[in-house]
Amino acid sequence: MIAADPPTPPVRRRRTQAIVAVIAALAVLVTAGAWSLRERAGGDGTGRTTATTDAASAGGVPACAGRPARPTRELRGMWLTTVNNIDWPSRRGLPAETVRAEYLGWLDLAVRHQHNAVFVHVRPSGDALWPSEYAPWSEWLTGRRDGRDPGWDPLEFMIAEAHARNLEFHAWFNPYRGGQPATVGGPGPRLDQLAPNHPLRRHRDWVVTYPSADKPGSRLYFNPGIPEARTFVEDSMLEAVRRYDVDGVHFDDFFYPYPEAGQDFPDDAAFARYGRGFADKDAWRRDNVNTLVREMSERIKALKPWVKFGISPFGIWRNKRTDPTGSATAGLQSYDDIHADTRLWVREQWLDYVVPQLYWHIGFDRADYAKLLPWWTATVRGTRVQLYIGQADYRVGERGAWRDPAELDRQLALNRRHGVSGSVHFSARQVRADPLGAVSRYRDTHYAAPALVPVMAHLPATPPAAPALTEARRADPGQVTLSWRGDGATSFAVYRVDGDAARLVGTTRGTGWVDRAAPAGRPLTYCVSGLDRSGNEGPLSAPAPVAAG
Repeated sequence: MIAADPPTPPVRRRRTQAIVAVIAALAVLVTAGAWSLRERAGGDGTGRTTATTDAASAGGVPACAGRPARPTRELRGMWLTTVNNIDWPSRRGLPAETVRAEYLGWLDLAVRHQHNAVFVHVRPSGDALWPSEYAPWSEWLTGRRDGRDPGWDPLEFMIAEAHARNLEFHAWFNPYRGGQPATVGGPGPRLDQLAPNHPLRRHRDWVVTYPSADKPGSRLYFNPGIPEARTFVEDSMLEAVRRYDVDGVHFDDFFYPYPEAGQDFPDDAAFARYGRGFADKDAWRRDNVNTLVREMSERIKALKPWVKFGISPFGIWRNKRTDPTGSATAGLQSYDDIHADTRLWVREQWLDYVVPQLYWHIGFDRADYAKLLPWWTATVRGTRVQLYIGQADYRVGERGAWRDPAELDRQLALNRRHGVSGSVHFSARQVRADPLGAVSRYRDTHYAAPALVPVMAHLPATPPAAPALTEARRADPGQVTLSWRGDGATSFAVYRVDGDAARLVGTTRGTGWVDRAAPAGRPLTYCVSGLDRSGNEGPLSAPAPVAAG
């Protein structure tokens, strides 16, 4: 743990108590009219007959009416936390219609902030937000710990509604936690307080209690050192991948627990039985976590090759004073203290993306954001693993540097300079609360225009053919309505010519879109492209002109 500032430790176990970044906002200044492609005699009215011809006019770069189309590619998301009802649902046991309405409000927030992904806690503590054969229903949803079915399928609903807004849905799991401490309303160390169908009640040999039962933060864990327990945990998460249309599987930094003073994780019996010749228990523990990560990576891709796998680890792998390949930091080391060899996972390319939690300010002496960021960019260099950064929105307003609303803005600008592929913000309620106006500030600077998710070249690629625009008409002086046909696409990108470029102005999973920010006063031109499940973009449609309104 970082010893000095901050007073709120920057690890997610304490959260319960409380990008290439986009090119600086380019005003979408274009104009409007009414026109229907059905009225055309052929071609696009400009002498071009195909998108390929138009692209050639831009030197091979996809183009709309001769203007290059270069969309911003970055992941933008937020964590939506269910444990302890931190974000959603707002409290336990709410009626289903209230839970659904709250969730839609969070998605609407993501859309307003030009996000393109949500990371939703669906297995917070050995439980599930779907009807699972492996885990009881989550008490954070139902308000009960008896495993009773709430009568609907939240995960199916959540994914469908996210996709309706063209948001990727990353299902966020905590693999080994069996419950929460009694101090926050969980079962604590008591097996008899778990749901009757909780797997740890059936497999008591899998149980580890940490810290000891007389400590206030005591809770139950699945023992990572028991192969059968690990396989069961994997199966319980893969059930969601098999049954639901998730875009990603996401872990945070909870594998072995963070250390407690004077406490050792009591796994001597498992080490004696399953030690596999390891002389060093810490090395054995790391190998247990490595095995989970590797097996999950392999099993996800065997099941659904397009599903992304990512982890959001604690931001420090090792300090340079411990290991010359470590970072210039002086904090808790995930490799040593929680047995998470995050650097190995990247180097072995078991992950599709990594989201280190860099929850410190620029200039912090023990863990300087400006020093950790280049360490992580160097770590992913030469691999296919994409680097996103976990941003500490939750810290805005704390003492010191976090009282400056520009801190996150500066961090996102630094991300851009280091070629980072995106950011995920912790957590949703701080994004909504906008403390000190910090969220509005970085949104207006870095997220003013939409972005497509980064392409992962190793995932399946089937770019669709160019859509055929069927209608482009001005609905009123400030709106243009577009319709098109497009087969084989998961989603679509809408471009509008703005000066010397065709700028991305919207994305959708439907075959129609309304530009509600279409300025009047001059003609407009639009093009549409289709994207496959992995974000690979096909050719642009022929341009559709719209007369000035």
